[in-house]
Amino acid sequence: QVELVESGGGLVQAGGSMRLSCAASGLIFSTYSMGWFRQAPGKEREFVAAISWSGGSTPYYADSVKGRFTISRDNAKNTVYLQMNSLKPEDTAVYYCAAERRYSIATLTKNYDYWGQGTQVTVSS
Repeated sequence: QVELVESGGGLVQAGGSMRLSCAASGLIFSTYSMGWFRQAPGKEREFVAAISWSGGSTPYYADSVKGRFTISRDNAKNTVYLQMNSLKPEDTAVYYCAAERRYSIATLTKNYDYWGQGTQVTVSS
């Protein structure tokens, strides 16, 4: 059974930093590309960042987080990370990690096979 478990969310002031982690089990992690998405209240789930299965391809970011967020992975630990710096109130959302193996980099929710339960990130102004 595949399981993705996010952690590291919480409350932070604007301008602060936070690192999210997503631990994967039940799959061969090194063969899956990973993505981070977020969903704010009343809005659709949106793409944040993605990294290829090996981490060798250049990660891809949404324009709204480019230069502030960094996605990385440790295949030895079956974990993908999202380092978030210079956080803004508009970054407030539930953050989800997801896994897929059809594409090197995928930005659409429909292309992902497995999803975590999400972790809340709240940025206060």
